[in-house]
Amino acid sequence: MNTFSNIKELLSTLHREEKLLSEMFKRRKTTDYKFEYALELVEDNENKIQYLIDRSVIRQNGNTLEIDDLYLHFFEQVLEANEEINTSYINENLEKVKQNINYYFNEQNEQRKYEYLRIIKNTFRKIGIITLRNVVDLKRNIENTFKTEPNYKNKRSKLINLDNKRRDITKLIEQTEHLITEDDITFFKTATDEELSRIIVQLKLQLQKCTHNLIEIEKQVIAFLNQIQLQSGIVEKLRQIKYLKDQFILESTTDLKQVLAINRHVVFEPNPSYPLKLSLENLQTDEGAFKSIQKIAIRLKSGVKHKQPVADKISDEYLETQIEEEVQINLEEVKNGFVAGSNNLFDFVISYNFSKDVSFEERVTIYCQMVSQYESIFEITDQFSEKGKIEFAMIFPK
Repeated sequence: MNTFSNIKELLSTLHREEKLLSEMFKRRKTTDYKFEYALELVEDNENKIQYLIDRSVIRQNGNTLEIDDLYLHFFEQVLEANEEINTSYINENLEKVKQNINYYFNEQNEQRKYEYLRIIKNTFRKIGIITLRNVVDLKRNIENTFKTEPNYKNKRSKLINLDNKRRDITKLIEQTEHLITEDDITFFKTATDEELSRIIVQLKLQLQKCTHNLIEIEKQVIAFLNQIQLQSGIVEKLRQIKYLKDQFILESTTDLKQVLAINRHVVFEPNPSYPLKLSLENLQTDEGAFKSIQKIAIRLKSGVKHKQPVADKISDEYLETQIEEEVQINLEEVKNGFVAGSNNLFDFVISYNFSKDVSFEERVTIYCQMVSQYESIFEITDQFSEKGKIEFAMIFPK
């Protein structure tokens, strides 16, 4: 079996074939990823696929391909898409911590002693992260099992197995808390490391969060199991009733009719009908009522055709073309005239000869519009003047 010679070759290979690996990862739940599908993603170059097979990135089984378990597990762990609850990994890390604490006390060389301390800190980080991921995966698996598993017996068995996983995680959390609080308290007092103290505090918070979530998960599992038991009991009763009905002995061997006769639940009551008479005026004028009548007529397959009334002929005078002219004020032309002179803008607009009659209020509005549109080419001073109860800034052309 060929292997990658260095990390650069590995990363470049994964990057080069990221399109194929991404597609195969999306379809990892299926077992029929054909060799032909992969060829389309590598531009019909079989050598690229063979290169991945030779280095055990993907495996070939007949005409189908799948990502190798090592890389699949790596992708799922990094992307947090893993569905497997691995409590043994937490236990292994706990044992690793205990062993390295023992090595730490036995070692006299400070450099090697620090190496053991570094391993302990990294392992504590792993324990917190792995425990959190396991709790999240456990919750997701429980919900998916309850919602998607069609077989009642398998659903119940899977939920019980997941609940056992919950108990295992709870025990491991208790062991971890016991380790950092009681078992090796001498080590934590001896190894006075600031980073280790921060890691322990963070680990305690993570374990506390996991504990709260596990309590909610336990309640959820109990509720799901109760629902399954109730549903399975109802299904068994329905199957028995179906069997008796198929054998035409339902009425003779059971008191079903008597039970239904004395039952007063709302579900067994006939739906009440409340006749409502609509006014003729509403039916004749309301568009929604007309559409409802049409739907009812189609449903009843009525032969009566309902025609909407035809409007009267439009008068010719409404169709005559009428032209309305409106004189528009060209602000650009006003601006050009103002820039060519030396008067202030307000007096210029007030005295400007427009092509139509413009009131004083409209001229004030034109003054404001020009200041807003052509501010960059005007010189706006700090001086103010007043005319007709209107106070305005003295503005001159630049």
